[in-house]
This record gives sequence, structure tokens and C-alpha cells, in this order.
Amino acid sequence: MKNLTTTIFLLLAVLFTACNSNKKAANSADDMQAVPVGPSFNADSAYFFCEKQCDFGPRIMNSEAHEKCGEWIMSKFKQYGLSVIPQQATLNGFDGTPLKSTNIIASYKPELTTRILLCAHWDSRPWADNDPDSANWKKPVLAANDGASGVAVMIEIARLLSKDTTKLDFGIDFICFDAEDWGVPQWSTEQYDGDSWALGAQYWSKNPHKQGYEARFGILLDMVGGQGAQFYKESMSLQYAKGIVDKVWAAANTVGYGSFFPDKEGGMITDDHIPVNENAKIPTIDIIPFYPDCQQSNFGPTWHTVNDDMQHIDKNTLKAVGQTVIQVLYSEK
Repeated sequence: MKNLTTTIFLLLAVLFTACNSNKKAANSADDMQAVPVGPSFNADSAYFFCEKQCDFGPRIMNSEAHEKCGEWIMSKFKQYGLSVIPQQATLNGFDGTPLKSTNIIASYKPELTTRILLCAHWDSRPWADNDPDSANWKKPVLAANDGASGVAVMIEIARLLSKDTTKLDFGIDFICFDAEDWGVPQWSTEQYDGDSWALGAQYWSKNPHKQGYEARFGILLDMVGGQGAQFYKESMSLQYAKGIVDKVWAAANTVGYGSFFPDKEGGMITDDHIPVNENAKIPTIDIIPFYPDCQQSNFGPTWHTVNDDMQHIDKNTLKAVGQTVIQVLYSEK
């Protein structure tokens, strides 16, 4: 999953499309409520949802664990009263492997036309190709943070919505993208290919679950439970949807988690938000950690290693991200 890049080509492409995307951006940071609003995000509950996904084992494509976990995710969204659509497709991996992919779309108030998109990927990296021990490079990643954490935050938000008597006057689509983490491994002789990542998001962005689907904006949650995580402003998000970045960072400050969301810019990242912006034309940002001083990876020490497990999940991080998203949702007008 994901790659930091600073190519001039990407910058030019983004600058060309950013103006149109930002025209769609809804309320700015100036519209953010000055006091905390909405229900209290339960980090213990989100941690439990993260752990339950990991109990299936690595959710790598075409595996039994993947199929069983997908069924569990759909059952939880249904339990909390959401309408669920499994979008199935066979996608081709970088090496030609047919991947049985299922994007899971769970909709709150599906009858409403005004919508907000929340998304995360739910598959696991098949190879721990960034592990410090080369003996682990072809072992699967449990993906507690890199996958399960984002889905867990979304399920907890869905649970809170099901219990809250406040009636939001817009719909929310929770999309769990599949086949995100099948990108070319570092040990492969294949040339790096940015299009080998985010396959499920690429498919959905060109084949939305509803014809003509639109949303005010989108927020991608990626690796939102790691220890010591801070969420810098991702550069592609700033180019595509600066207004939404400002909105989210203002929300974090309002609910007391500004230290998790520093007013600093991180790197450019190839992730699920890229095809959503480019193909679906929905201004979408990426909440993703940036570790500027970590030698192992700017994504943190457990990224694409066998150590991406529940022992390295921090409830404080889950709380900071979850409460921030709640603030964004309940500040919408």
C-alpha cells in the first residue's frame, strides 16, 4: 500500500484538476462548530472491532480469512441498521493474479441525495516486504493498523449513529475498499507501478454502486490506530481538497486532539483517495500518519512488517481520529 512521491508529473496533474474538485467542497473550516458536538467516540469499542478483524488472520486476497472477515464486516453494518451492498469484481493483480474483490458499501439514510463518504481499505498486505528481517518479506501482514483500524473506526461511527437520537439531514456512505494492498512488493523484479495499488478504489471510482453517485466530500481513514501516530496534512489531499483538510484539522483542534493533527504538511501518497478524486470527482482527503523521524518508514515502524498487530494499536489514536470525524459530521449543515 501507498507510496511517497514528489514527481513533477503528479503535481501538474493534480493542479489541473484541483480547481474543479475544490468547487465541490462543502462548508469550510469557518463553518466548524466552536464547541464539541455529537456523541462520544468509544475507543474501547473501536479497539474491539479492530481485534475482531485480526482474529480472522491476515485478510489477504483470495483467502478464507478474507471471505469470512468480509461477511463479518457486512453483518456489523447491517446490525447497526445500514443498507449494505457488496460490490464484487475480479481484478487483476500486478502479476496477473485474478483477485476476487468485494468493495463493501454500507449506507446510512440511503434515501437522501446529499451524502458524505467515509472510506478505508479492509484487505491485508500479502507480503511483509518492509520488515527489517528479510526472512519475513514474503509472510503476510496481520494488518491491525494498515487496514483494520480504519474499518473499526467506521463501524464504531455506524454504531453511534444507530443509537443517536439526533437526526442528521444527510446520508453517509461507509465504503470498505478491497484489493488496496496488492501493490508491487519491494523484493519483486517488477518495475514499481502506482496503479498496482488501490485496485478496489479504482474499480468503484469508475463503477460506483449507484449511477451518478455524488457526495459533498470524502474522508479516507488509513492506519488510524498506530502508536505515536500524528496525522500531517497529506500533500495530494491539499491539492485536491484543501477546504476539507482545513475542516478536519479545525475539528481536531475543537475536540482537543490538535496534537494528533499538527499544522504541518506531509508527503504525497498513492492511496485510495487518488482514484476517488480523479475518477469519481469527489473531493476526498487522506487521514494517514506521517513519521518524519522513523528510519523504518515514514508510515511508522510497523508498516508492512509482521509487527502490524494488536500490540501496536493505541486506543488514544483511535479516539483522536474517531472523535474528529464525529465532529466533522455533526458540524455539517
